[in-house]
Amino acid sequence: MNKKNIWIHIGIAVVLIGIAAIFGEFRQWQSTLVRKTSVFSESEAPRKPIAIERTSAESEPEVMVRFRSGVTLAEIKRLTAKNNDTIEDQIENVNNLYSIDDLDNLTAESVAKQYAAMTDLVEYAEPNFEIRLEDPVESISPKNLLLRKTDDQTGQPNDPMFQEQWALSNNGQNGGKLNADIDVLKAWLKTQGSEDVVVAVLDSGVDYAHQDLVENIWFRPNNIPAYEDNELGVIDDQNGYNADANSGDPMDQNGHGTHCAGIIGASGNNGKGIAGVNWKVQIMPLKFMGSGGFGTTKNAIEAINYAIDRKKAGVNVRVINASWGSTMYSKALEDAIRAAGEQGILFVAAAGNNGTDNDKRPHYPSNYDLPNVISVAALDRGDTLASFSNFGVKTVHIAAPGKDILSTWLNDQYREASGTSMATPQVAGVAALIVADQPDISVQDLRKQLLSSVDKLDILNGKVENSGRLNASKALSR
Repeated sequence: MNKKNIWIHIGIAVVLIGIAAIFGEFRQWQSTLVRKTSVFSESEAPRKPIAIERTSAESEPEVMVRFRSGVTLAEIKRLTAKNNDTIEDQIENVNNLYSIDDLDNLTAESVAKQYAAMTDLVEYAEPNFEIRLEDPVESISPKNLLLRKTDDQTGQPNDPMFQEQWALSNNGQNGGKLNADIDVLKAWLKTQGSEDVVVAVLDSGVDYAHQDLVENIWFRPNNIPAYEDNELGVIDDQNGYNADANSGDPMDQNGHGTHCAGIIGASGNNGKGIAGVNWKVQIMPLKFMGSGGFGTTKNAIEAINYAIDRKKAGVNVRVINASWGSTMYSKALEDAIRAAGEQGILFVAAAGNNGTDNDKRPHYPSNYDLPNVISVAALDRGDTLASFSNFGVKTVHIAAPGKDILSTWLNDQYREASGTSMATPQVAGVAALIVADQPDISVQDLRKQLLSSVDKLDILNGKVENSGRLNASKALSR
């Protein structure tokens, strides 16, 4: 082969290698794109929350342990050191409850069993479970939105997207059933809420800079000291708490918590976006889930502990909204919610999106049999139980609109979402209206007033304890 032919063959080889490399890069990019599309695609069918045990060494702490009354901190430190474990945090408002990190890289289940076997010292021990939110979310572009003026006869606000909020006022729009709503227009004639009432949103955080939320976000008053944790020190909690990052910045990077917050308390009658159930309220963001919608029972407990601490410090926290859950039972989480109830805080929880019977297959925290817990099922705009909604005549207490609910989203956006996650803040919002009207009402009476003032629906017989849909007007007439 002469030199000329050699150089020709070398040139051809270089070209072929280049083409192969480019094609390989394209295939790799294409594969990555497919993977990303798979991760971020949104199914029309409701997706259910999943709880997964945290077992990796990086997923600390591994166990929640409640020691018996009388066991001292010194004894606990000696015991954990003996087991080659370390105390990660103490839950101050649940006596002798600690999160413990194992240093031997054992499974969380085995570590929990080690402590649970110490029956003379330990009341219970359990793994720290992981919870993942998977409510379906769809972006929408509302059409033919009209800027309405306030009408004192109807209580209707001037928020331009209000006509899309069928849950608040169902006039049959988009195939809905007339008056299949929470009857909030009449309630607003009595009160539109109060800046003195604080509702905590225990979720993925809240976009506290959103144009429709910023006026109703809780801001720590000057007379309330900054939050101080025994292990973490002082945290500058100006707008709430981030248990996921152990910080005072609860900014939402997921969207779920922002959506729930808007249902409860998007500023009403401000000529922007939507109206919340409360035109005026203070939303306290409690972030325990990250951008991917992952959280843990330990972080949820930490956030509840924060709300209790703030209540004791003088902040009027009256309601916690919990639009999440799993089938994993946590005694530690139950104890934290009980402690919140002892401080007069109502805990409103989503019944779940599995379409199953919670009487037979429990869902937590909604299934906790506590005097401050309300479990909420979801209805569609036709006044029927949503196909995805869990139910339970013994364990699900009330139903509220939860299908195609328009609310706030990240970066001044608005979106529709479906799930018991969206029904729950309807109830939490009406609870806040009641407190605004009756500031001294007890948590027991608040719960009773909500559950005894419903619109009875035959479709809910055998599905929901009181067979009823939330009615704000009746709740405020009690």
